[in-house]
Amino acid sequence: MRRLATAAVLMPLVIYVVFFGPVVLFQVVVAAMAFICFQEFASIAQAQGIPLPAMLGQALGLVFLFLPRLEWLAIVGLFLVLSTVALRSPKLADALPMAAAALLGILYIYGGWRCALVLREASPWWLMLPVSINWVGDSAAFFIGKNFGKNKLAPRVSPGKTWEGAIASAVTTTVYGAALLQLAGVALPVWQAVALSFVTGVAGQIGDLVESAMKRGAGVKDSGNTLPGHGGWLDRLDSTLFSMPVVALYLRLAL
Repeated sequence: MRRLATAAVLMPLVIYVVFFGPVVLFQVVVAAMAFICFQEFASIAQAQGIPLPAMLGQALGLVFLFLPRLEWLAIVGLFLVLSTVALRSPKLADALPMAAAALLGILYIYGGWRCALVLREASPWWLMLPVSINWVGDSAAFFIGKNFGKNKLAPRVSPGKTWEGAIASAVTTTVYGAALLQLAGVALPVWQAVALSFVTGVAGQIGDLVESAMKRGAGVKDSGNTLPGHGGWLDRLDSTLFSMPVVALYLRLAL
């Protein structure tokens, strides 16, 4: 019940910010979500014994988020800064995992949210696709998996997930995404809309499993406790952080 109540509050807010909110409000919300998600990622890394420099990662992440242009050189620059700062670690054995985890977190969290800026600039509908497709996919996976699931999908990572739920999610998100793009009036061939929706939905499922693996490795159940029924913000948005780059890449390559 708490899970449904939280979703009922968040969904109208998300729709307003994505479709009707001014650009500045949208940017503030994206920056805030990235900040919170990175902080939760840092907590997971620290629970694994990696002394990730959270505040430095946040500062570099915000720069990464709002760079006028994002090229490969910016990623190289991030690594150079992080590896230099890691030299100050009291234990030199921590230097490599510290720099690597910080860079991974920036690309994973802030890189994913930068895709949100790109998608909304192209059209709010392009952003709504990866955001809402995971709502639909999660619901389908939960219902089918709970009632009909028998074959475990990834028992070491997430024992509750089943192949039946995963297939239901993939089918539902494919149909939903293709219908959403048609409703939005996006001029795409039907086969491309179907393929993009399928890949976006599957990417969301992989994103969920990736975050679950990180938490299980750290020995924690949730990334946080700020969302009743969901855990932390990263628990709620892990799928979206994988889905948004897929759609952004499609726009970059195909349109």
